[in-house]
Amino acid sequence: MKLAALIVAAGRGSRAGIGLPKQYRRLGAQTVLTRTLRVFLEPPEIDACLVAIHPDDRALYDQSIESLSTRLTQSGAKPRLLAPVHGGESRQQTVLRALETLASGAYTHVLIHDAARPFLPSQVLSLCIQTVREGKSCYPALAVVDTLRRHSPDETGTIDRTDLFHAQTPQCFVLPEILDAHRRFAEHSATDDVELAQMAGIDILPLPGARENIKLTTQADFDWAQATLIQDTPPMIDLRTGQGFDVHKFGPNADGSTDHVMLCGIRVPHDTGLVGHSDADVGLHALSDALYGALGEGDIGRHFPPSDPQWRGASSDIFLAHAADLVRKRGGRIANLDLTLICERPKITPHAAAMQERCAQITGLEPARISIKATTSEGLGFTGRREGIAALALATVLL
Repeated sequence: MKLAALIVAAGRGSRAGIGLPKQYRRLGAQTVLTRTLRVFLEPPEIDACLVAIHPDDRALYDQSIESLSTRLTQSGAKPRLLAPVHGGESRQQTVLRALETLASGAYTHVLIHDAARPFLPSQVLSLCIQTVREGKSCYPALAVVDTLRRHSPDETGTIDRTDLFHAQTPQCFVLPEILDAHRRFAEHSATDDVELAQMAGIDILPLPGARENIKLTTQADFDWAQATLIQDTPPMIDLRTGQGFDVHKFGPNADGSTDHVMLCGIRVPHDTGLVGHSDADVGLHALSDALYGALGEGDIGRHFPPSDPQWRGASSDIFLAHAADLVRKRGGRIANLDLTLICERPKITPHAAAMQERCAQITGLEPARISIKATTSEGLGFTGRREGIAALALATVLL
């Protein structure tokens, strides 16, 4: 059995108001699509996720899933996020195209879900997965509890709500069966996949749904979602602290020069260089590792391996900029950076203000949020013997 989740995200969402298609609008720090995908990327029973997108939305899609793709690539976690498929002129055509793609990949079962339902509870998804793994088609549904009335020029009155349900997603099927239904009734305009399944004679089981599994359709829905997120957010913020430490010995720079050292992105005159695979900027290396540490993202070597020749002699501002960008992609911000350079020579104080300004440029921070200072080791150890420079950094990050 190979179970895939198909996320339908090719619509325009015009009822939600002008601007971006609703699946790419932000709820807090994440887009609607990102929130929806996170729900389906969690269960280990799901082998792959496929998103059907509008042909004009590839750039929006790439931006939306960038942080997810990075984390999945680094962790090797399941399920795999497949390359997106382009949708058709209608939802039905979009689903058919996506099902054809999954069938060619030998997937046997499928969960079809609206991208605009980002609040699917895990217990509802678990019940859907369990049921479809037993070979039963199913979908979550809510019984209609409000009184229903019809008001039209020809007829008024109360409608019997017995056996009436609000259909939700994911709608879950044996893939060959629902694919056959889509092919057979391609010319029929169905409101959802359950309707096509019923037309094809597929037995389908309604499961208990959830009120929070709402499909974001109008601006009022988005207002509700934003208010819900604010209400559900605990008063504490996620405060992270990371530490970075680095050492480089004196010697020729990577380019062979011996008349300067690079410190915090500034060329500082000196009678020798610093030995390293990159430009050996011990200050930027320590700051980068502090940020990676605050995010639980390892160190520079994980992201820029020294075994890779493309980083030989590289300017270390690349590393710090990458670390700062990871913070932003996690929806966070850097509160402050504190760096101590440990050396007898060169003198740091005359260059500290320029270093502070350069680090601010690289990270996008205000200079006042960055501290650059220096100390000696009182003639003790390798720094006291003027064999190299050490750096200690602390980073405070708010997520």
